[in-house]
Amino acid sequence: MKYKDYYKTMGVDRKASADEIKKAYRKLARKYHPDVSKEKDAEEKFKEVAEAYETLHDPEKRAAYDQLGSYQPGQDFRPPPDWEKRFGDAHFSFDDIDLSDLFAAFTGRRSGGTGGKVKIPMPGQDYEVNAYITLEDAYAGTELALDLTVPEYDERGYVHRRSKILKARIPKGATDGQRLRLSGKGGKGLNGGTDGNLYINISLRPHDWFRVSGHDLYIDLPLAPWEAVLGTTVRVPTLGGDVRLKVPPGTRAGQQLRIADRGLPKPHSGAGDLYAIIQIVVPTVVNEKEKEYFKALAEHTHFKPRAHFERR
Repeated sequence: MKYKDYYKTMGVDRKASADEIKKAYRKLARKYHPDVSKEKDAEEKFKEVAEAYETLHDPEKRAAYDQLGSYQPGQDFRPPPDWEKRFGDAHFSFDDIDLSDLFAAFTGRRSGGTGGKVKIPMPGQDYEVNAYITLEDAYAGTELALDLTVPEYDERGYVHRRSKILKARIPKGATDGQRLRLSGKGGKGLNGGTDGNLYINISLRPHDWFRVSGHDLYIDLPLAPWEAVLGTTVRVPTLGGDVRLKVPPGTRAGQQLRIADRGLPKPHSGAGDLYAIIQIVVPTVVNEKEKEYFKALAEHTHFKPRAHFERR
C-alpha cells in the first residue's frame, strides 16, 4: 500500500485543530472545484483534497491515520502489526488496497480490556460535496444529479470504490454558503447503525446582472442624465420577470431604489428585496444638434457640481 500524506495535501500541520482542517478544506475545495477552477489538474487535486478531509475531519479516523506513522508520499508501507486489531473490523489485503479504501472501511476500535473485538452499531459515513448552481436555480429550486465515488463491500468483506449517482432536491431560496443536509443519503451503517448523511455546500455562480447578499439582490440601473434630473419610469429585470420602477426627479448616482420582495425566496415565507443602484451614464457620441442643447444648458444652468471646493 502506498502512503499518502493527508496533512500535506491539506496544507496543515499534523497538530492542526479540527477548525483549521475544516477551514483549509473549504478554501482548497473552492480553489480546485472543476466547475470553476482554472488550475491545472483541478479535478484530480479536488479529489485528493476531498479524500484527505474525509479522514482528517473524523477524530477516530484521524487517530487511526496518525498511528500508521509518517512516510514519504507514494512510498510503499504496511500498517504496524497491531493496527488492524486496534482500529479495524474488516479483512484487508494490504497489498492491493488504496489508503482511502482502508479508511472507508474503518468501523471502530478494540474495546479496552475485553481482549476481543466488539461489533457495536456504527453510523454510516457522511458524504460532503460542493454544488455550484445558477441564481435562477436558487430562485426556483432545482434537482441535481451528484456523481459520488463511494466505498462498497464485496461478499468477502473487501472494500472497493464505485461511482454512485445521487439525486438531491435543492429548495428555492438556497443562498451562497448554505449547507444542506440530506438525512440517510450517505454511506450505509454497519452492525445495525444508521445510514450517514449527505451534506451539500451551496455556491452560487456569478450572474451577469445581479449581485447577492443573503436573500437580497443588487442590480446596477443605468440612467441618462435627463432621466435622473426629470424623473422617469423604467423597466427593471428581476428573476421573476420585468417590473416597472418609478425613478423620482433629482435621483443621484449611487442612490439605491428598493423593489420589495423581488429577491430570493426565504425558507418559510416572503422574499428578500431587489435594490437598483443608480448609475448615471453620459452619452459618448452626440450629433451637432445634441451638442447645441448641451451648450445651451451649460450657458443657462446655475448648477455647480464642485461648489464644495469653492467653500474651502
